[in-house]
Amino acid sequence: MKLSHPFLIAPLLFLPLSKLVKAGPVNSDREKPNFILIVADDLGFADLSLNGSKQIRTPHIDRLAKEGVNFTQGYVSAPVCGPSRAGLITGKNQVKFGFDNNLATNQPGFDPEFLGLPVAERTIADRLKPLGYVSGLVGKWHLGEGDRFHPLNRGFDEFWGYQGGGHDYFTSEPDGKGYLSPIECNYKTPQAITYITDDKGDECVDFIRRHKNEPFFLFASFNAPHSPMQAPEADLELFKHIKDDNRRAYCAMVHRLDVNVGRIMDALKEEGLEENTLVVFISDNGGPCDQNASVNAPFNGQKGILLEGGLRVPYIMNWKGKLPEGKTYQHPVISLDFAPTFVALGGGEITEEDQLDGINLIPYLTNQKEEKPHQLFNWRFTISAATRDGDWKLVRLPDRLPMLYNLAEDISEQNDVALKNLDRTNTMLKQLGEWDVSLPHPLFLEGAEWKKWQLDLYDEEYQLVQPE
Repeated sequence: MKLSHPFLIAPLLFLPLSKLVKAGPVNSDREKPNFILIVADDLGFADLSLNGSKQIRTPHIDRLAKEGVNFTQGYVSAPVCGPSRAGLITGKNQVKFGFDNNLATNQPGFDPEFLGLPVAERTIADRLKPLGYVSGLVGKWHLGEGDRFHPLNRGFDEFWGYQGGGHDYFTSEPDGKGYLSPIECNYKTPQAITYITDDKGDECVDFIRRHKNEPFFLFASFNAPHSPMQAPEADLELFKHIKDDNRRAYCAMVHRLDVNVGRIMDALKEEGLEENTLVVFISDNGGPCDQNASVNAPFNGQKGILLEGGLRVPYIMNWKGKLPEGKTYQHPVISLDFAPTFVALGGGEITEEDQLDGINLIPYLTNQKEEKPHQLFNWRFTISAATRDGDWKLVRLPDRLPMLYNLAEDISEQNDVALKNLDRTNTMLKQLGEWDVSLPHPLFLEGAEWKKWQLDLYDEEYQLVQPE
């Protein structure tokens, strides 16, 4: 991905933190801030009351935004879980190291030794470790199974969770596979699952309390509201007025996710860590409307495709006293920005040799830089590719002419203006093609059956207004 100033770290980063941010000194006995990265799984953009949901109240996630910074143009680097998480955990567009697809069983012709996040790529946890941080992962990994890909070998000191892409919400089995796999934990014997969203909340709170006296990075990797569609009976009762079973379960699952975000924030407050902890909230991709009854309104599309509904997600940063309170940030940003932001604040340095595609966002949020963080984004995912340059977005598919949208005028991507703007279409298509052919071959592929499914999703009709 070619972005504006992809390797530039401003000189301001090397000032003391109290001079870098606008308000309040850092806790005197803790010079380094903590980081909590909360990732929801398959959350629809419209399914937060912050974004206008009329069915689901999410007061705790809303509070993160109302007391922090809400990014209205927050993107992920891929429209499905695995590649998106590979990008956000490294700060590098994952197609640059061959992570083009979701992880699946190894396909003929590919080497299973490479079925995961390449071992040469450094994670946020890898980069923070030499800076004195303890790092913990609670929940979903989905970046490869086996010792070489295991989170404990990728910079994390603690792991409570599972290596696959999803899990049953109520149970696991000692010898279970897939969604019934046992919970792994390297610091205690894990308790039996009650409801896994609550169990993850328990572990996040425990991690904060155990490590409150040292700088920490907590990756709170929830699987809600990813399928299977399972919720506690008490939560389902809250939404009994919703007739569709899938939608009712989904709403209940988002509600329970919100409750546990609130528990994490309450723990920070109780331990006196609010002013020394940067909290980030994001979804790993847009909601899969055809699977979990999510809604991405006003965006067209869903998980699995490169329309806005697959890529534009809730994106919030909260740091009491250090970031502006109640700020709405309207310039495009991307999940690749987390790694360089965390490393810079932790006292590290990103160099040109790191070849990261994200940038440190703090100077842009504290008015030290007034320009846009990014001008250009590129995406590639299996059969499709896309580029955004300013307000213009082009999507390239194998079975039709390229599609061009002006997002400033057409946020729902309803009016393809490629033929009315041939010079722009040709310029953006050429730029995208030159970037595409510069990339390495994929290290692995999903099954071929997913290609037709993805293509068909571009022709579906999506709900562009909030449900009542």
